[in-house]
Amino acid sequence: MIRFICIDDRSNNMENNNTQNDVVKLSRKSQREEVVKALYQMDLTTDFNVELTEYEYINEAITGVITNVEKIDEIISANLEKWSLKRLTFMDRAIIRFAVYEMDFTDTPFEIVVNEALNITRKYTDEGNGKMVSFTNKVLDNIDKYLKKLG
Repeated sequence: MIRFICIDDRSNNMENNNTQNDVVKLSRKSQREEVVKALYQMDLTTDFNVELTEYEYINEAITGVITNVEKIDEIISANLEKWSLKRLTFMDRAIIRFAVYEMDFTDTPFEIVVNEALNITRKYTDEGNGKMVSFTNKVLDNIDKYLKKLG
């Protein structure tokens, strides 16, 4: 069994300082990637049972997206130009859903949300041509403007 311990965990719990081989430390960037992969898998299998991790951030993010998925999907759909939500790949939908969750339900700065979403897009769906990165960037920019108008 692998135990996850967050690198940027603000607690100085001595248990977190052990060096056993079964300990894997995840940065916030890696935690975001794990959230997206979990959302992808849930969407693909339509199994929304969540197995909690030791990471509060991951648990809150996954639960937050699942709890608010209808509102998140409405926001995305309202900002897709000539696309539908179902037309997005499972991974692109997971990336954008998580980004919208962070934009609308957390205090994470827009620049960080977009940067992380684009990095994940580049890694998993872009195919090296920049098209999906540009698409995701445009959609998130539209959503940012939309959310600002809503106040």
